[in-house]
Amino acid sequence: MEGQKKEEYKVTWKGWLSLAILIIAFSGVFAKADGPLRALDFQVLTGEFGQVAKGVIFTGKGGMGARDGFMFALTLFPTLMFALGCIQVAESLGALRAAEILFRPILRPFMGIPGASGLAFVSSFTSSDVGAVMTKGLVEDKMMTDEERTIFVAYQYAGSAPITNTFGTGAALLPITVLPVGVVIALIFIVKVMGANIVRLYLKWHFSKNKPEGCGVNG
Repeated sequence: MEGQKKEEYKVTWKGWLSLAILIIAFSGVFAKADGPLRALDFQVLTGEFGQVAKGVIFTGKGGMGARDGFMFALTLFPTLMFALGCIQVAESLGALRAAEILFRPILRPFMGIPGASGLAFVSSFTSSDVGAVMTKGLVEDKMMTDEERTIFVAYQYAGSAPITNTFGTGAALLPITVLPVGVVIALIFIVKVMGANIVRLYLKWHFSKNKPEGCGVNG
């Protein structure tokens, strides 16, 4: 039975290849590339909405309240649906199992979360929505406990999608910042990890006090 279980979780070259493609696509390394390499970037593949007027997409301009919130929510659907489709295909090829092997030596001691969360970890650098959906899927598939999810959410929530938001919403501040943009992103990442480990320590303290049965915090 044990041998059959190991055979069941064996990762093939298809799993490693699909994992490599997903990491490249979600990392955004080819977002500014020229030529066909841009096709390897997730945001490029997601595309953009057309404009009904100069600088105005179908959601319009000047909206407010619940109706404007609903229109904004509509703009998230294509990204999430496309990401989930890519992940489902990659998962069927063994990418999540490959991610678990690759990231386990890093993420487990780093933040106390499983290696299977590696794809969500990489994608969270460029998309908070995709990282959140992937984390939810990991919990539903029993690949992440509630305590690990709490730690990972603490990491993702603070300074979410640091690369996208630094170059997007934070673009107006870049000309006046006194540090190189790479240092800025590195500082955001360090603080995010510190926040996750503060939550990790709190959970360890909490469970050591209450000593629940059948669960615990890894790390």
